[in-house]
Amino acid sequence: MKLSTLALRTIPGAFILNSGIGKLRLNAESAAGLQDMAATGIPAVKNLPPQKFGKALAWGEIGVGAALLTPVVSNRLAGLALGGFSAGLLSMYFRNDAMTEADGVRPTQDGTALAKDTWLAAIAVALITSRKK
Repeated sequence: MKLSTLALRTIPGAFILNSGIGKLRLNAESAAGLQDMAATGIPAVKNLPPQKFGKALAWGEIGVGAALLTPVVSNRLAGLALGGFSAGLLSMYFRNDAMTEADGVRPTQDGTALAKDTWLAAIAVALITSRKK
């Protein structure tokens, strides 16, 4: 694996894996808060009980992080997993008026944390389109 690919996969992979592991112990109130935020981008998640949503989110993050960190998973597959994950995050950003300025693109103070997830989308594109050498 090339050093550039290693950087593209290990840094976000470790971050996402750690985030998922941390969410395994979410209490109902915290899970409900995350669910409310997620519902701004993906309304269907509101149909799940908060605890079930929290577990699904945790295991989803663990799966994406593990895919990025596992060398036998192809760049394309790892990039697709990361792309789906970042699409969900960015849908919350773009569908929540409080996250963007009036132009609908630039982040507000509240939106800065989600706007950084554009980097994950860029990494996903780089992994998906990378060629084996």
